[in-house]
Amino acid sequence: MELFHLMHLYVMMLFQRGHKRYSSLTDLELIQRYKEEANLFTIPLLYERYGHLVLGTCIKYLKKYEDAEDTTMKIFGELNLKIEKHAIQHFKSWLYQVTKNECLIHLRKQKTVQTPIHENLLQAEPLESEEQLERELKLTKLEQAIQHLKEEQRICIELFYLQDKSYQEISDELDIPLNTVKSAIQNGKRNLKIWMESHEE
Repeated sequence: MELFHLMHLYVMMLFQRGHKRYSSLTDLELIQRYKEEANLFTIPLLYERYGHLVLGTCIKYLKKYEDAEDTTMKIFGELNLKIEKHAIQHFKSWLYQVTKNECLIHLRKQKTVQTPIHENLLQAEPLESEEQLERELKLTKLEQAIQHLKEEQRICIELFYLQDKSYQEISDELDIPLNTVKSAIQNGKRNLKIWMESHEE
């Protein structure tokens, strides 16, 4: 039986009785319970709610079902550690970014395995290699910078640029004023630039 379905079966069997009183809690309430008391039901309930969405996103990026399944299990397997480290205000948007980052990491590792470094050096001109490396470094630095933004700025930036949502759509989704969205994106862009410039080697 496929791993994804085994995990789902495990969740349903193990928590069929005990998780009923927790299933009505919101995502943030579950996360708060976990941070306060290492609540046993938090991760399985979040998996029940979002496992299929994470798997779907992984399939979109990775194309292969087996890779998507493995990455989904990895994400939920490490979710407790990430929850402890981050102040999360909008779990679904935050989980989407975590999923996207894991997919990109997987693709980069896969590319490295499939194309040994000595082949890259032989096939590419020196200038092309330097430009490619510079782009990779900037992308990595940008991903790091985004994680240092205030939560509201980070979420608005991700929704606007990564999910191609309009100001109004973000305002409606987060239930915040339109001007707050515009301000968060402008301030987020400025803070990204400041952070990246301050971390230039």
